Amino acid sequence: MRIINVVGARPNFMKIAPLMAAYPAHPALEPLLVHTGQHYDHAMSTLFFEELGIPRPDLNLGVHGGSHASQHARVMTAFEEVCKTHRPDLVLVVGDVNSTLSCALVASKLGIRVAHVEAGLRSFDRTMPEEINRVLTDQISDLLFVSEQSGLVNLAREGLDHEGVHFVGNVMIDSLMRNLEKARRSTVLDDHGLEPRGYAALTMHRPANVDDPEVLAGLLDVVERVAAEQRIVFPAHPRTLDRLDSFGLRGRLDALDAVTVVPPMGYLDFLHLVGHARIILTDSGGIQEETTVLRVPCITLRESTERPSTCLIGTNRLAGVDPDRIWAEYRAGMDSDPAAFGIPAKWDGKAAERIAAALADEGPRPRSAALGWTAHGALPRLSRA
Repeated sequence: MRIINVVGARPNFMKIAPLMAAYPAHPALEPLLVHTGQHYDHAMSTLFFEELGIPRPDLNLGVHGGSHASQHARVMTAFEEVCKTHRPDLVLVVGDVNSTLSCALVASKLGIRVAHVEAGLRSFDRTMPEEINRVLTDQISDLLFVSEQSGLVNLAREGLDHEGVHFVGNVMIDSLMRNLEKARRSTVLDDHGLEPRGYAALTMHRPANVDDPEVLAGLLDVVERVAAEQRIVFPAHPRTLDRLDSFGLRGRLDALDAVTVVPPMGYLDFLHLVGHARIILTDSGGIQEETTVLRVPCITLRESTERPSTCLIGTNRLAGVDPDRIWAEYRAGMDSDPAAFGIPAKWDGKAAERIAAALADEGPRPRSAALGWTAHGALPRLSRA
């Protein structure tokens, strides 16, 4: 069974690494790895492949930069040729980046079965490009590998409760658990003069946060208040720094002696940084999951999250972007005891093993003509309202 596995951007790498490690236990599976090139420089791509032990991609499409439409079009054109040449039985995509949807669309149009890892996550915010990618990818996928209970509920609500849905757990946590020991050897704390539990870590990169000067200025208000009481380490996305410069806000950041701005980190250094922080402020999705397992309070700088299990467990607090509300959640997070909370079901480091076993059981069967609720031969219920 030939499986083309697609990665494109940094969040994908932590998800594909444990899968590539799990495949050899099933000799009937023949995995190929395709990198679309969405994140392509050393800090955003090469270093992650090296640290996570991901095999060198069999193919690199070299598509990066450009608008959403341009990126989708170029990935689709290049990936279509890959599929025609290598004739896979299945295309596996992970997460919610543009490459995820582009390659799923190509495979679906060619009649190739599609598997989506991290299916069913929903923020219910259609202004997020990632939400569009998630919803559409699930609709055209034959196999849906779900990471948390909310994903099962969301898929059922959308009529996608067919036999191809598998609740397997979280591959991001697989990577975390596999690399914790290596991360302990990181010197990132010594490099920046940090004491364990003696600093906050900050990440900001979402367009909704950094492309709006008013929102970005409000987030800086919070950074200034936090910096008045503890050190902050800020691995800054280049795009965020560009926006700070263009909006005339960089001076406010540079004036804060307690804030250490550093370039984007490799996976192991960042894992060590997060694992020893007193608290995290972030607009990332994956960091919400990692902090839940690492038992570090997380303040999410967004109005919605596609990972509600982290909030239900209690380690993550959804703060929005209003400075006063963020400050209130920050204070509550500082007073919380994350060690008192549990970990979501099947976040045990074995999700990739379950996925590989399910794929081996599937075998190279032909694509079904019926997906979603039609697999049951039943009509969806309509509300009288």
